[in-house]
Amino acid sequence: MTTAGKSGSSYTGEDIEVLEGLEPVRRRPSMYIGGVDSRGLHHLLWEIVDNSVDEFLAGECNRIVVTLHKDGASCSIQDNGRGIPVDKHPKVKKSTLEVILTTLHAGGKFSDKNYARSGGLHGVGSSVVNALSSEMIAVVHRDGFEWKQRFRRGVPQGSVEKVRPFRGRGTTIFFRPDDEIFRRTQFNADTIRQHLEDISYIHGGLTIVFCDEQKGETHELHHPEGILAYIEKVTTDTGRKPAHEQIFAVTRDDRDAKVEVVLRWTDSTEENVRSYVNGIRTHAGGTHENGLKSGVVKAVRNYMEVHDFKPRGVTLTSEDIREGLICVLSVFISDPMFQGQTKDRLNNPETSAAVDGVVRPALENWLNNNPSLADAILGRMVLAARARQASREAVSEVRRKSVGVRKTNLPGKLVDCQSRNTEETELFIVEGDSAGGTAVMGRQAATQAVLPLRGKILNTEAMSTSKILENSEIRDIMETLGAGIGSNFDVRHLRYARIILLMDADSDGYHISTLLLTFFFRHMPELIRQGRLYIAQPPLYRIEVGKEVTYARNDAEKEELLAALPANRTATVLRFKGLGEMNAAQLRDTTLDPSARVLLKVNIESQLEADKTFHQLLGKDASERYRIIMDDAGFADDLDV
Repeated sequence: MTTAGKSGSSYTGEDIEVLEGLEPVRRRPSMYIGGVDSRGLHHLLWEIVDNSVDEFLAGECNRIVVTLHKDGASCSIQDNGRGIPVDKHPKVKKSTLEVILTTLHAGGKFSDKNYARSGGLHGVGSSVVNALSSEMIAVVHRDGFEWKQRFRRGVPQGSVEKVRPFRGRGTTIFFRPDDEIFRRTQFNADTIRQHLEDISYIHGGLTIVFCDEQKGETHELHHPEGILAYIEKVTTDTGRKPAHEQIFAVTRDDRDAKVEVVLRWTDSTEENVRSYVNGIRTHAGGTHENGLKSGVVKAVRNYMEVHDFKPRGVTLTSEDIREGLICVLSVFISDPMFQGQTKDRLNNPETSAAVDGVVRPALENWLNNNPSLADAILGRMVLAARARQASREAVSEVRRKSVGVRKTNLPGKLVDCQSRNTEETELFIVEGDSAGGTAVMGRQAATQAVLPLRGKILNTEAMSTSKILENSEIRDIMETLGAGIGSNFDVRHLRYARIILLMDADSDGYHISTLLLTFFFRHMPELIRQGRLYIAQPPLYRIEVGKEVTYARNDAEKEELLAALPANRTATVLRFKGLGEMNAAQLRDTTLDPSARVLLKVNIESQLEADKTFHQLLGKDASERYRIIMDDAGFADDLDV
């Protein structure tokens, strides 16, 4: 138990610490970049690249060069934009370049005077990168000269210097992430190239050059066809067969927003939407994705109504209509409201209606003008609906026939739910009997079942089905799910709508989750493809402020919550060592209650990449794991043991 803050008469103004300049960033980096892991490291690069892309969006730049230097721990980003201003700022009497790179919330994007639509509107990106870099060098070409200024950990090493006369314009930022902040400062060239390639598709007409000095390779990324070419790439990467060759595409650019959409249906049983806001990938979706999905469903329903299309015996749901959909959505708006500095989700409420208003009439008109294509797409939707209906009927039949012997066919340690309606039930696979008992007390008995596991399950990578079934824990999971295994797996016989892995938020819990994911990926992949598998997110911390109690899932959330507290409030922080330390009410309120919890849905974005990853981590060839361990040895002190 640790306590933050003081109480009583000894707590005075002298105890209040005021952080100035960029010191808050160095004290709490996770608040600004999401963490000090590999993702946070690469986020530094994305921040600088986004600034150059904003110059492209302003019509002032068409070429960006990103260089990963030979040491693998430093990068340079060069653009041919206007160049960061170097004149003296009228308010603070310093070079504008220095102000931008050393002051939080300083930039040219708070109004639409210079950047009508940009990815960064908080004015913190460049200064955060500077604060978290052991070295940064800014070189600016403008006003007929080359200008240069150096920084160390956000502190200027002298004033901006006029180096020489120079014809041309642009900005080059060199930075080296600080190894005092990041335990590992080696960039991943493949991650950089993939990210830059995505950007080049979203911004048709922009040329991005990636120079990998470690491998001696240069890649020029230029896709003038934009997202039309992108959807072809996504379709190929997913390995799915298109249900129709012609691609639906629509673009609308007006004063409020620019919306670009390309989509097609495939034979996949999933929907795959890649969304972007001002060129930034929104992995968690948001209001723009909601508008897209709404517009697609409305357009199809309107087409069906106009053409009196009424398939016999089935009703098309929204899921049936969107099943197999592959889509790239890109919106540009003047004032995006992102969820957090890492910008994973868009929250602008008006964007939903804007995207819906673009997609719905255009898609409906496209279907009307292509009746044979529309028939093929609707036929594909009817098949999806019939498959879904057959699954429900099959499960109901199994329920009806087995209700009398239900208990005798199931593992004794399973605590089943009361409902026989599969679509409303869920199974929690829980680590350990202690956590299992807590989950049983905190669950909703009507719809939530609990299956506790004893210890770590078998590593099923590259093992035969007969060998796997000799393991009692695997056998219990298979019998509980009731849908078979391997080639005999039939999702229609699945006894629960959702399977949720509930493990401790530590290294052992992550290991058990990985072993379970391996089993499901190798022997029940359809469970994942059907969107039935989830990972629970129990909290790691309980934070008390007076009578108010909040929870944090990780260190970054904890630091963010503590930093947001008023200076006169005292916080008590409890770290849970495992699920067994939580009482039933705490586990219910944070992890089990559908209205309050957060679940991670398990998806397979790339079958090839997933196969490669499981083979490397859990296969018989130990040399691959040795290489990964040695490459990531810098993270060893992050282990929770």
